[in-house]
Amino acid sequence: MFLRRLANAIEGKCQITSDNLPIYKHNVPLFIGSRCDFAQLTKVFATAPVENRYSPPRIIGTEKSVRFGHPDEDHISTSYVERFNLSIRMHSRRLTRLTNAHSKKLEHHAAMMSLFVAWYNYCRPNMALGKGRTPAMAAGLAVGPWSIGDLLGMAAS
Repeated sequence: MFLRRLANAIEGKCQITSDNLPIYKHNVPLFIGSRCDFAQLTKVFATAPVENRYSPPRIIGTEKSVRFGHPDEDHISTSYVERFNLSIRMHSRRLTRLTNAHSKKLEHHAAMMSLFVAWYNYCRPNMALGKGRTPAMAAGLAVGPWSIGDLLGMAAS
């Protein structure tokens, strides 16, 4: 379902990098086809000592595998999506462990996540993009940061 929705959202040609989850190897080309260049990035981990079994293992390298098309080797990376996932987890109590800030209904969870993504992209300036610039401004989708009132007004319409 994710790849079907992604395929519908893509305009033109793009480059996709996934982790080494086997389902992506055949399904990205199947659903998106020649509209993408596709590679997978595999992380190589050091063996963790038993006494540190609750700590994540140390990454000692990566392996890039071109799966479809001609992806630019310099842009085969999962860093952006991993950083966005961290931002979601840090800003949304619903995605942290051992919390009572959960959604009782899937519809409520989906609505909350949609509001978060809209706030993150339209309201919250990202210093990496320049002072006061949001991701939506960098993408040419907005001329300035939205207020919370603007965001809620768009959500209501």
